[in-house]
Amino acid sequence: MPHALCGSEFVDQNPQLRAKDLMDAFLDPTIKGILCAIGGDDTIRLLPYIDDNIIRNHPKIFMGYSDTTINHFMMYHSGLVSFYGPSIMTDFGEYVHMPDYTSQAVRQFLFEDTTGLKICSSPQWSDDYIPWDEKNRNKEKSMKQEQHGYELLQGKGIVRGHLLGGCIDVFSMAIGTKIWPSLSQWQNAILFIETSEDKPSPILIKYALRNLAAQGILRVIRGIIVGKPQGETYYEEYKEVIRQVVAHEEKLTDLPIMYNINIGHAFPIGILPYGIQAELDCTKKTLTILESATLPV
Repeated sequence: MPHALCGSEFVDQNPQLRAKDLMDAFLDPTIKGILCAIGGDDTIRLLPYIDDNIIRNHPKIFMGYSDTTINHFMMYHSGLVSFYGPSIMTDFGEYVHMPDYTSQAVRQFLFEDTTGLKICSSPQWSDDYIPWDEKNRNKEKSMKQEQHGYELLQGKGIVRGHLLGGCIDVFSMAIGTKIWPSLSQWQNAILFIETSEDKPSPILIKYALRNLAAQGILRVIRGIIVGKPQGETYYEEYKEVIRQVVAHEEKLTDLPIMYNINIGHAFPIGILPYGIQAELDCTKKTLTILESATLPV
């Protein structure tokens, strides 16, 4: 879009033009999908300039992750299914090639009927950090074998609900605004959460979960999906604070919690569609999409 490459200083100083780019993209009938360049930390600044009706009346594919969680709440507020998934600079623009796990997710979710699709754990992952530099353009991340797969922290049986969530670091910027889902919208949802590249401390995750508990959200949802922490930093510590808040403090010992899902800041990542019905099978440790995330054209 016109202002996307105007430089970091310009982008920082002109949230209204960033919002205009987004609104113009929705209004343009030749554009079928909107992919975010990357995340950030100030998407909430666009909120005053967003026209809900434009999103509502011109539905199309929207995808990104991290700070883009704010955009996704905008879409959900306007009644649009959006896709928590890869962005341009970190996935489509990955040096050498996009991971097969991610490219397969793009094909499945954006171009196929996802009814009955099982989202499997990636067999490999990476914690490599390759700086963005022209000299590194031919360097490929080394991959490790996945040792954990999906982990069930608690719960039993099968639960179903609509997917709703995002990067938990970002939630605090949305809470209290018109785009933060109401308690009725959280009712019977499957909450998905993941953590950013800032690798927030376990105590901050504890505080965020306590806030969700105080809002009553943890008591009305059907289950929780937790993304693989980037580089597996705080892998065990996050599990401890999740159990502390959900099981010990809130006494929600039957609420299913599935851990180590490939979303958000993990590598590689898949896709989760907002508002689409999904199923958690605690016995089989599976995650299944129950309806199509796109409509045929």
